[in-house]
Order: sequence, then structure tokens, then C-alpha cells
Amino acid sequence: MKKTILTLAITAIVFGTTSQAQAAGFQLAEFSSTGLGRAFAGEAAMADNASSQSRNPAMLSYLEGRQLSAGGVYVMPNIDVTGDIALDSPLFGGQTLHIPASAHDVAGDAFIPNFYYSNQLNDQWTWGLTVNSNYGLATEIDPTHAAAIFGSKTAITTVEFNPNIAYKLDDAFSVGAGLRVVYGEGEIGATTPTWVGAIKANPALPAPVAGRLPDAGTSLKSMKGDDISVGWKAGASWQINADHRLGLAYHSGVKLELDGHASGLLYDGGQNVSIEGYLPIELPAFAELASHHQLTEKFAMHASVNWTQWSVFDQLVAYFPGEQKPIGDIESDLVKNENFKDNWRYAVGGTYLLNHDWTLRAGMALDQTAVEDQYRTTTIPDTDRLWFSVGAGYQATKNLTVDFAVTYIKMYGDAPISEEQDLAGLASVTFNGEATGDVLLAGVQLSYKM
Repeated sequence: MKKTILTLAITAIVFGTTSQAQAAGFQLAEFSSTGLGRAFAGEAAMADNASSQSRNPAMLSYLEGRQLSAGGVYVMPNIDVTGDIALDSPLFGGQTLHIPASAHDVAGDAFIPNFYYSNQLNDQWTWGLTVNSNYGLATEIDPTHAAAIFGSKTAITTVEFNPNIAYKLDDAFSVGAGLRVVYGEGEIGATTPTWVGAIKANPALPAPVAGRLPDAGTSLKSMKGDDISVGWKAGASWQINADHRLGLAYHSGVKLELDGHASGLLYDGGQNVSIEGYLPIELPAFAELASHHQLTEKFAMHASVNWTQWSVFDQLVAYFPGEQKPIGDIESDLVKNENFKDNWRYAVGGTYLLNHDWTLRAGMALDQTAVEDQYRTTTIPDTDRLWFSVGAGYQATKNLTVDFAVTYIKMYGDAPISEEQDLAGLASVTFNGEATGDVLLAGVQLSYKM
């Protein structure tokens, strides 16, 4: 029981239970409201404002003077995991006890802010700064919920800081590069579900054994950790002619070691001590090939193909280097075999110049899952997603632009979940269900040219 719940607990630090609905895995795509309006189609080839450097640092070459862009996207998920838990135990006389274990609206709303600055030094060189987030989640259920044994509280927050620079080789080609400085912190809690009481109260269970089982709501484990690490990114742009442009960008993986403390019954045996530990996590590399096509004076089309190296999540291993060890004095533990696969995202969008003051945007995207059906779990209910986006830009003054966007994301296709674990040799616990839901995104961006 200890090892199985420990596996689920530490894994949930990274992936959460049901909140990764914005992009595959636990990736966030919402880096600007300007791009949100076209479902982030063509981002590595776009140069709307200073936020363009977030995807492709080479886009700095297209930004004149000094520019500021700041805003945020409000995320409103509506995610459900429906199913039940089956308990099989000799204590029940060969019968299977079925317990409803559905959870509704388990992912709370969140606001994802961003800030960007660009500065053109001369005709060839431009530098910039970005502050945003590319990964994050937060979920919480009642500590006595039937599925609380899989994780009752989960949160991970990342903040990324990028200094970038771009060089214009000639009228056709530009290149750029940047440093990725990422801070990440995570928290997880798992507690005892109410149905443990049915096992404790069973007359066939010896009193000493029943006495060792925790009461409903007892903290089984709690773990907090953080780290800061660096990576890099690079990009290039080819201005084929005045109306057509291609962009290519690559962001390296960033390796974090979530370093902190673990506590809870399954770590400390009820001794109320903190145990040092860390979990190496690699935020995956990702790349984008994008295009921008000005088809008429007022209408342009954009497209993107994105790849994310989720296959780096093969295994997760936790380490406990301190003098105080978890129960069993283990030095390390194979937390979980993830078996993630690389995923692809395809997006197409358009921009229409309505008049001098207003620009309209729209886009669609297919974001493929990073998890195959046989490996999907309650901690990673990942599935394919469809994006539908609309947006508008308003030229408030000569130098100030305000962008608005709304996106609807629908999880589609079957997302079955089936997991099983052993409860201290007393019962076999099986969860069978599926993940469903959708997400509404709303954003605003202010961009100013100095």
C-alpha cells in the first residue's frame, strides 16, 4: 500500500489529477492573448508585438523601436472524472464492493499573466525580455473523497524568464536565441477516503490490524519542493517575399529537481517528521514550424505544426538523500513508468483588417494527446483536444493596441481510465472510469510602442 500510494502521490506533483486540459501533458499554451485569438496558429512566424519573441526569438528582428506587451489569460476549466472504485477482498465474502468515485469540476480557475519587452539597437540587432509560464496546474478534492487515495491536492507553478537576442542577416533571413531560466514549485497531498472505514469495521478483520488503518481524512503523504534551472531556445525566419514568411523555433528541455520535504503517515509512520527528498523532472523540449501568408491587403492566413518531446517521461524516480529516510529506509524509489509519447499540435488561423482601428482573428487547432489509452491514469487523464478561437485587436491610440480573445477547448474522443492497486494485502482496489470536459479561455493584452 505504501509504495503504490507513494507512486501516485509523487507523480501527481507533476501531472495533477484532472487539470491538464489546456495542452497535452501539463503544458500551457496561453502565452499571449494576441496569439490566443487565432489558436496560436503561425506563432513562430508572427511579429504582432513584443510577445512574438516567446515562441521565436528571431521575430525580434521585425519589431521596431522599443515595445512593451503585457496581459493575461483567465482559464476556466470544467473537467470531470466519472467512474467508481471496486474493492475485492476475502473480507467481503467473495463479493465486490462498488463505490462511486466521480469527481466534478476538480480543476479550479486560474489566471496566467505575461510580460514582454523588446528594444531595437540598430538595423541588425534587437534584444528582448519575457516573463511568462509554460507549465502549471492545480486541483483539489475533499480529503475524504473516494478517490482521495490517488491525490486530494495537487499544484505546480512555473515561472519562466527569457533574455533573447535576434540578428537580421539580410532582408530575407533573421536568427535569434535566448536563455530559458525556469523556476518551478510543486505541492501534493493524499488522504484516506471514507471507504476505508468499511474495511476497518469489518468483523472479519483482526482488531490489531484494524487499529493500524488510518481514519478517513488522515494525511497519507504531503510533499513540497521547488527548483530553478536553465535551458535555451533558438529560432530563424525566412521572409520569402513581402507577403510570405516561414519561421522555425526550438526550445530545449529544462531539467528540474523538485527539492523539498515529504511527510505524512506513509512517509513517517505517524512520527510527524519531515523527510528530505527530490524528484528529477525534465520539462520537455518543443519545436514549431510556422507560416504567415498575406493573401490580400486585408486578409492573412497562418499555420503551425508543433512537436513536444513528451517521450522524455519514461520513468520517474524519487530520491531521499537525507539522514531521515521514509519507512523502509529507502534511498530511492521507482515512482512510476509513464510511457509518454511525443505529441503533435496542428493549427490554422486567419487575420482580417476590418478598418484602421479593428483587426479580427480566428483559428482552430488539434492538440493530440501524449498518453495512449492503455497508460492513461486518474493522475494523467490526457486526451485529444480541439481548439476554437476568436479575437480582436483595437488600435486605441497611435502607440497603444488592446487585444481580446476567447477560446473554447473541447476534450474529444474516448478517454478510458483503469487502474488497480493492492491495499496492504487486505483488498484489491480498482478504478474504472473516463475523463470528460472542456475549457473556456479569455484573455486581454496591452501592447505599447515607445
